[in-house]
Amino acid sequence: MLASIVSPSGLIILFSIFGIGGIGTTLLRGNNRAQNLWAHIFSITGALWGLIFAASALISNREFYVNGLATSFPFLSLSFHIDKLSSLFIIIICLSVLFCSIYGIGYVKSFYGRYNVGNYGFFYNLFIAAMLAVVTSSNGILFLFAWEIMSLASYFLVVYERHDHKNVKAGYLYLIMTHAATALITLAFILLFNHAHSFDFNTIRASVPSMSMALKNIVFLLAFVGFGTKAGIIPFHIWLPAAHPAAPSHVSALMSGVMIKTGIYMMIRLFLGILLPIPLWWGLTLIIVGSISCVLGVLYALTEHDIKRLLAYHSIENIGIILLGLGGAMVFYSLHLPTLMLLSLAAALFHTWNHATFKSLLFLAAGSVALATGTKNIEKYGGLIKSMPQTAILFLIGAMAISALPPFNGFYSEWLTFQSLIHGVLSGDILVKWVFLGGLVSLALAGGLALACFVKAFGSTFLARPRSVMAKGAKEVSIWMRSGMAGLAVLCLVLGVASAYIIKSLESLGREITASPRAGLITSVSSRQTLQIGHNFGSISAPFITVVAVATPLLVWFVSRYFINRHQKITSSPTWDCGTDITPRMEITSTGFARSLTMIFQPLLRSNLSYDTAPAGSLAPTSIVATVGIVDIYKKYIYGRMYSLINILSIYFKKIQNGNINAYILYILLALIIALAMGI
Repeated sequence: MLASIVSPSGLIILFSIFGIGGIGTTLLRGNNRAQNLWAHIFSITGALWGLIFAASALISNREFYVNGLATSFPFLSLSFHIDKLSSLFIIIICLSVLFCSIYGIGYVKSFYGRYNVGNYGFFYNLFIAAMLAVVTSSNGILFLFAWEIMSLASYFLVVYERHDHKNVKAGYLYLIMTHAATALITLAFILLFNHAHSFDFNTIRASVPSMSMALKNIVFLLAFVGFGTKAGIIPFHIWLPAAHPAAPSHVSALMSGVMIKTGIYMMIRLFLGILLPIPLWWGLTLIIVGSISCVLGVLYALTEHDIKRLLAYHSIENIGIILLGLGGAMVFYSLHLPTLMLLSLAAALFHTWNHATFKSLLFLAAGSVALATGTKNIEKYGGLIKSMPQTAILFLIGAMAISALPPFNGFYSEWLTFQSLIHGVLSGDILVKWVFLGGLVSLALAGGLALACFVKAFGSTFLARPRSVMAKGAKEVSIWMRSGMAGLAVLCLVLGVASAYIIKSLESLGREITASPRAGLITSVSSRQTLQIGHNFGSISAPFITVVAVATPLLVWFVSRYFINRHQKITSSPTWDCGTDITPRMEITSTGFARSLTMIFQPLLRSNLSYDTAPAGSLAPTSIVATVGIVDIYKKYIYGRMYSLINILSIYFKKIQNGNINAYILYILLALIIALAMGI
């Protein structure tokens, strides 16, 4: 049974479902409801089949190649490879797609009569199919085709709500950055082809032992910047906070929770699966970049008042955390410490899965709030827990998970990352120790700031009083949207409770990727699902933590209700405020909450505090408005100057295109002479 599922025909069925979903949507013209249902029913069906397909591959420990499907394009063959790593990423993608598509049935109704739902359905299914092709390709040219289709499909989803000029501008920036990244990745594959004379991943892997270290270093830098740009590492992140909020919310969830992980997938595949052995400085570079990204990502999130931009910056933070684990695995590999390498790689893979889950949940919840209120500005929310109680609870679960609070999944992957970093501090020379120590401090700081950020986000959005007319009129979203969020919320808890077994399985996956021996594993799981790290160095029991996390508040409530307050009569009355009415202006705002932290980190954020005073009336006192401003140093000092330089150069090069046919003939003649001189 499993053999028939995990086969080339099973993979063809997977891609065919999304193909039918995309093409069929465009044929149902004029019927928005039919287009909506067709697009999402097929994406849900494809996600379910993908889960069955990938789970069967993992259970049966089956691996297979699809080779020999040649095309008319040079060097391109439809070659696919299904192993444990690709199966894991298929599961990660399909789980998010499943719940985001359920959510999308209700969300896309808001587009009826305003935008072409058929276009959305086509690009939505194409986007999903392209992501699956990226993580299953075993040919460099096929991978680049799938990568480009994924980028273009996501671009059209970013600019889907084209009536807002900000979305079009965000899409343009995304298109530039993603194609710059693709150019670097393409150059890396060309260098590998020039050495191996093939784009097949297996052939490239077999030729690596004869590759010079200089060439490997160049390929590493090109691939790291190219895939890192798609993943959103700092300073190549500028497209991410603009593009993710512009897309429909469930598409934002897939882009932030899943798409950026395709860059992580290829880093693992290339650095730990193909280019072995690797030098020490590669892993140290990833740890340093990860440390910077996780701290600055959460700091920028603290300053944001657009709820979707806030979540987008947290994606940068969590990509940094994943890079800490992946960089640690690469360092341990270079130091010939396979057990620690497996521990660190398992941490990176587990956080990749966890982030896809809780970030998708948070984006769906944020989209629900934005749809119900008509704005993404947190300052205009407040009191939504009364009108949207179910969305509030689901957002809170996502906030607890991303803040690494037990018993949800984010806690366990960050705990595992801490363990790997601590072991790194105890291993290697002085440089390695300091780099790991910097990563450890960065992770601890980012964890604390993330908790503060989501206290701000949840409190400003759902608690206190409504601060706008839109917030007062908000209503709970449809059952489709709540069902999609509820599924992800349950998954956050399930992944946390079952974390020990999942980590053990990820360790086995890491052995397959790097061909590490079975002996000397650093992790073990007892019969009570207690995860043990090393020789009594660290242990954790997910079921015990879950019981404590649930029982403690219940016990406090029970004691308070039936013992402490049993004989007390509690009355409630309106709050007295010196005879004046309580208004939303008396609440602490999102800006006010984050102000002190923003000013503390002023050297990093280049923040400034300005006051605007204006008379409120002849007898009333002057009103004062405080504004915290942040300087985007990347746009100002890096990309802004690059833009100015390119603009200046384009003015000079424009003179070449002068409309003179004689000049064009001269250009052709010079090109021919140069080509002949070079022997082309």
